[in-house]
Amino acid sequence: MSETSKNGVLLKTKENLQKSILQFFQDAIKKQIFDAVLLPMKVPSGDSFAWIMIKDKEILKDAQPLAPIMPVNAAKALKRYTRKGKGKFKIAALMRPCEIRATIELTKLNQVNLEDITLFSYDCVGAFPMQDYIADPSGGDEKFGKLIADKNFNFKDVKPVCQICDKFSLSANDLHFAFSGAELILVSNSEKGEKLLTDLEWQAETDLAKWQKQIEELKKLKSKNRAETFEIVKGMVEGFDNLVETFANCIGCHNCGSSCPICYCRQCYFDTSVAKPNSDIIMLRAEERGAVSLPLDRIMFHTGRMAHMSLSCVSCGLCSDACPVNIPVARIFSYVASQTQKTFEYEAGASVGDALPMKEYKLEELGELGELVKSAEAQEENHE
Repeated sequence: MSETSKNGVLLKTKENLQKSILQFFQDAIKKQIFDAVLLPMKVPSGDSFAWIMIKDKEILKDAQPLAPIMPVNAAKALKRYTRKGKGKFKIAALMRPCEIRATIELTKLNQVNLEDITLFSYDCVGAFPMQDYIADPSGGDEKFGKLIADKNFNFKDVKPVCQICDKFSLSANDLHFAFSGAELILVSNSEKGEKLLTDLEWQAETDLAKWQKQIEELKKLKSKNRAETFEIVKGMVEGFDNLVETFANCIGCHNCGSSCPICYCRQCYFDTSVAKPNSDIIMLRAEERGAVSLPLDRIMFHTGRMAHMSLSCVSCGLCSDACPVNIPVARIFSYVASQTQKTFEYEAGASVGDALPMKEYKLEELGELGELVKSAEAQEENHE
């Protein structure tokens, strides 16, 4: 949170938080603060949601900003809009905190341009597993509406990775909708956010202490759940034999990679002809090992993905939603990411200003390696 954000703007509330947030964006478009808003809207079939760029405030009133599921990480939707550079319009994008963090990571990877984008987030109660919601959309809507109304951040029916998420509130965004009791407070978190409040001629006069205390208490509970879960996951992934057992049911569909916002390559190495051996090679492997299981290289795929994106993993859980055989991919990757990011003293999506490890190198990283590089440079200088 920025130094100036000890107070927030108390917003007028309608009958529920959904309509109050929509009213804010309708007013912002009417005042020409934004040209359009990017947020989720229910699809015509009524059993899922899509990310929609909305300019018409009459269409906007039918949107559902707090969606009960995450069919797509919003960072991927924003990437499609800005991948080739900034657009011509001022866009407000409302996302979950994990989606904000994924957006920040993609910005560092030159996949998203935020120049004309204002990022909004909100206190997230979590999302339901996709299959649970699809099986009963109306029941899911009712249950999620109650979660929002009760401000229940510890509900056991949300995705397992949401139950252990301790970064469910303010993230590296511009403005944040804080849920404090019955109040809806808009919190500025950047210079861009401060400018918007100035343009609206709003004064941040509502004290945030009560809300901040509530969030900190919830974070402690989530962190405890996270530590307990990671102890279980640790036994599932540390050691080759454990990895083989954990991914034994993998069918090689690669859905987890396709759904991941960080796996942005247009063609994954594991889907290329180079990574798909011909029949002769398969038979050679079978002769060497006595037998081979098909599909091949499942462990290679998952460990390759871990090496590729664990530094930027934000634990959004899309990979588990996409897995047809219910492997707990999200919890596994969250655990691996926690270890990788801890090693580099890095937190994915925390700030645009934090250099992404493995993209920018520092000699002091991983001590011994840094000393070797310094020694080699000194020898080269002496040789010259």
